[in-house]
Amino acid sequence: MDLPVPPPVAPMLAKAVKALPAQDGTLLYEPKWDGFRCIVFRDGDTVYLGSRNERPFNRYFPELIEAVRRELPERCVVDGEIVLRQGQILDFDALQQRIHPAASRVKLLAERTPASFVAFDLLAIGGDSLMDTPFGERRARLAEALAGAGDRVRLTPVTASDQRAGEWFEMFEGAGLDGIVVKRTDQPYEPDRRTMFKVKHERTADCVVAGYREHKSGPVVGSLLLGLYDEAGVLHHVGVSASFPMKRRAELIEELKPYLLEDLGGHPWSSWTSQDENTAQRMPGAISRWSAGKNLAFIPLDPRLVVEVAYDHMEGNRFRHTAQFRRWRTDRTPESCTYAQLETPVGYNLDDILAR
Repeated sequence: MDLPVPPPVAPMLAKAVKALPAQDGTLLYEPKWDGFRCIVFRDGDTVYLGSRNERPFNRYFPELIEAVRRELPERCVVDGEIVLRQGQILDFDALQQRIHPAASRVKLLAERTPASFVAFDLLAIGGDSLMDTPFGERRARLAEALAGAGDRVRLTPVTASDQRAGEWFEMFEGAGLDGIVVKRTDQPYEPDRRTMFKVKHERTADCVVAGYREHKSGPVVGSLLLGLYDEAGVLHHVGVSASFPMKRRAELIEELKPYLLEDLGGHPWSSWTSQDENTAQRMPGAISRWSAGKNLAFIPLDPRLVVEVAYDHMEGNRFRHTAQFRRWRTDRTPESCTYAQLETPVGYNLDDILAR
């Protein structure tokens, strides 16, 4: 590739803040897309899809290679997000399935569930590097470069209004977006630095603690395994709470001792060893393409302990990201920890978002 900004490039990152920064005359606000971060490099027919860890996505998204050749300028470097939509919402679970070792499976999924690319920054165009160009100008040139794009390469909406960004924060979640990204118009592109801001949803839920995994450093708690009951009374594994200081990890071992079980007999997740990738009730401890080589065995607990955790949003019937420990809820019964307590975002149309 003969580009002014050659691959690989580590993407510029955002740091989390609690509240949406107020407009000070230098800010632009964008929806935060829930997909795979990707920097696209195109030099004629040669296309490189660079992942966040600077490895190529090319083999997993052949349909995007063709879309880039059709819809992006002849020579360019564009930062954005690979997303996959099911109807009018984003589906991260379906997107994850695209990372598969079998070429035949990738080809089939590319036809059945084609991905799209949402562009939000321009690093180079033609023979010009824009790495030192202020973001406000990069954004204007990106909009010009994508004027002829089609259905598979889309331009993310942007606003200079903090009030409108606040409305987007509430509205767009129903389409599967998970917050707002805030960028300064005078900012150069700074690879691998958290110089942008992101605001994400935070909610709380009371969950059953049905087990834990030990930390990689030794016999202290690595993560708590969280469960919620469905309407039929089945306890589903919904995610983990894992971000603890080392001192707290050791304290948790003592706090969990009264709930230890000798084995999995009678435990609601005792059948995890027979789980495969098509199991409807996801349970901890099984091997998948994401966990190969990792020890996922867990220590079962009598599912009587309730914890309050903070989470941003759900992906299907699970927490999309690691939940944050808030406090034990000794006043709650395990049976009261159901999906019914979770807030469901109002639905929103992806096409309406991308048309802005």
